[in-house]
Amino acid sequence: MLTLAFLTVLGLAVAFYFAARGRAVSVVDGNLSQLHSRPNYHGFLAFLVAALAGWGVLVVIGTGWGIAIERGLLADILTAAPELSPIQAELVLNDAHAIAEGGIASRTDALREEIAVKLKTQSALYHWGSFALSVLVAGLAGLWAFRSVSADWRARNRSETIVNRILMVTAAIAILTTLGIVLSLIFETINFFNNIEWRVDKFLFGTNWSPLSGVQAGKLDPNKVGAIPLFAGTLLITVIAMLVAVPIGLFAAIYLSDFAGPKVRALAKPMLEILAGIPTVVYGFFAAITLAPFLRNSGEAVGLTIASESALAAGIVMGIMIIPFISSLSDDVINSVPQSLRDGSYAVGATKAETIRQVVLPAALPGIVSAVLLGISVPLARR
Repeated sequence: MLTLAFLTVLGLAVAFYFAARGRAVSVVDGNLSQLHSRPNYHGFLAFLVAALAGWGVLVVIGTGWGIAIERGLLADILTAAPELSPIQAELVLNDAHAIAEGGIASRTDALREEIAVKLKTQSALYHWGSFALSVLVAGLAGLWAFRSVSADWRARNRSETIVNRILMVTAAIAILTTLGIVLSLIFETINFFNNIEWRVDKFLFGTNWSPLSGVQAGKLDPNKVGAIPLFAGTLLITVIAMLVAVPIGLFAAIYLSDFAGPKVRALAKPMLEILAGIPTVVYGFFAAITLAPFLRNSGEAVGLTIASESALAAGIVMGIMIIPFISSLSDDVINSVPQSLRDGSYAVGATKAETIRQVVLPAALPGIVSAVLLGISVPLARR
């Protein structure tokens, strides 16, 4: 229903766009020079006013109403069964949601069924009410913009002001999101160290990481939150990933820049860079379903024990994941080496391989190192 409301408001806003645009032409009898703003600006202003008003109501009223329903049902549960704790009341409400939606609840009793009936009724009212209010407000706002169209109506200024405010809001959201992430990390870090009584030495230099098994009376055991296993695991996976990615990525870059023909390069480089667009979850699924069992079976065939959750599988998949970064950047760096250096090497009798090894790679070494460092940052960031 909320999706239908969104689309309905959008369709209404589009209709007001064409209506306001046509009205702007008609009020001057087609003589557009008498208009302060072009007809498209009148239509665009009507579209913005109707769409933003309808969607704003849909977000504000819809969200607030939904929260009010949840809180009201929780209050009804605690009134009907005052012996329940807040967490138990939440579980009852979750079961009522499952019953109302035709799912499977953990328990079924008279209280849950009663709450499910209320939930169905109030949810229907919530959805239809949100739909009606958003469409009504969008219609009124669009009608206001439509009736405001006149020859001296400054539609362009007003529409540009609205767009400017929208851009400012989106920029503020981006900044506030970043600030929220930083503050949440700070607060969670403080909470973590409060739970271990600020034993920073135990965290930094401890060798036992088992925080869940160390929970005692709501406190973490400082002796079981040592971060060295985490650091060591991350470093081990990174080393394995670089052992896979650096040779393959560098050799691929050398081939594409100095050995591959134009047709091969035009096909191979985009195919290689497709790897960079594959979601991380796909790599994880490939590692868990395909690579890890293959490594385990291969190890058993030669008498070695390789666990499915070993760092080897994770490191190999991480290496495959960062090959595009190293190969693409290294290829750009190698291509940026002046052709005069290659020509001078050929002039003294060096072969292409000797030129690449003794001239091109040393000249491109700073850029290649940067590509490798960027490749290292990818598994560290995604860990």
